[in-house]
Amino acid sequence: MKKYFIVNDAADDTGMWPAEALRAVTCAADGTVLVQFNASLDDPTGATSNNDVVTLTITADKQLEVMKAIARAANATGPQYSDGVLVLCDDINSVFLHPDILSCTITLNTI
Repeated sequence: MKKYFIVNDAADDTGMWPAEALRAVTCAADGTVLVQFNASLDDPTGATSNNDVVTLTITADKQLEVMKAIARAANATGPQYSDGVLVLCDDINSVFLHPDILSCTITLNTI
């Protein structure tokens, strides 16, 4: 069974990516982690970015803990993952993969 990361931000933008689409997780600044996925939309001209970015606002200086939690979730097995759903960030319902994730925004590759 495949696993999928789901993100729902405060602007009601929602995205779902297969865990294998995870490209990189970086700390952009204190309190900000960028989660990059392969683009959900293709631009045949190559004029736009080739990735989607979820910007996580996190507790300051907790980037390593958040990054490790994302890696563990992507690689985890067991009955708690039997439905394949990994909620990375749901601002609307206050559900977060890790307690130090506070909010998120989605930037999609657009055509």
